[in-house]
Amino acid sequence: MPANAIPHIPLAHLPTPLEPMAALSRELGGPQLWVKRDDATGLAMGGNKARKLEYLIADAVEREADVVLTTGATQSNHCRQTAAAAARAGLECELLIEHRFPDWGVEYQAGGNILLDRLLGATVIDLDAGTDRDAALEARAAELEAAGRTPYVIPLGGSSVIGAMGYRTAAVETLRQADDLGFEIREIVHATASGGTQAGLVAGLAIRRSSVGVYGISAGAPSSYLAPIVHELAEGVIERVGLDRTIPADAVIVDDSYVGDEYGMPTHAMREAVELVAATEAILLDPVYSGKAMSGLMELVRRDRWGRDDNVVFIHTGGTPALFGYRETFA
Repeated sequence: MPANAIPHIPLAHLPTPLEPMAALSRELGGPQLWVKRDDATGLAMGGNKARKLEYLIADAVEREADVVLTTGATQSNHCRQTAAAAARAGLECELLIEHRFPDWGVEYQAGGNILLDRLLGATVIDLDAGTDRDAALEARAAELEAAGRTPYVIPLGGSSVIGAMGYRTAAVETLRQADDLGFEIREIVHATASGGTQAGLVAGLAIRRSSVGVYGISAGAPSSYLAPIVHELAEGVIERVGLDRTIPADAVIVDDSYVGDEYGMPTHAMREAVELVAATEAILLDPVYSGKAMSGLMELVRRDRWGRDDNVVFIHTGGTPALFGYRETFA
């Protein structure tokens, strides 16, 4: 393999569909809304992490790792898909799970994604709320190395330059699909949390010299913290593919207005968004990421951010299994 090659293995069902949300557009009376169905990537019920893991797991195999480590919260979509990707590659997987809401019910603690983690063969290591997850990953990796193993650490959300490569290609894929369908995208809206998905989109659009904007709606972190991470990762992607191009700071928009009390905590607006999209489009969003992002999109429509004839693409990042951990929210 050439020195500058980027290892990659196929894990996702690609390209994912780009579909109109005509009923939701009529209901909101706003722009023409489209959905990029990255909940349909396959790989253990789909989600955006499949694209990242095509590069991260390939890198792990290239480095001759025998065990993959990553971290997330109890209902982490990233952990579920990492467990699935590791199983496909024949690697062991350890998940360091922070139980941020230990008093929540058994459906949250043992159902949804955490049930699937175990079915996929991952070893779940429980962490108390507030644990420094990065430090815990480093410590566990050191233990495995001392035992003669070769661990590969995937950061929270798969958000590294390597992981962001998956959304560099997704940006190009989306532009091509819109062109085939005969419309121009005004803006792409999605849930952003650890930054890799947004960074890949920003970098991919910059590589194509596209004027399409990316509007990230935070699922947890404040903009002041997350936006610089997205910018750094996007520039890292540009550098990794060997281009001399700069990402302007204003290309990174992170709106933290729709988080609510904190990451993972339901909001009334999220519930409204999940229920409306299910009833109008038969599309199931999740309560942690895409539901909050859609609640933000709906509010932006009400504020007239876009004209009626604009085309806005919402990236459905998946996470449907988490709905089963939040039954009481929708009861």
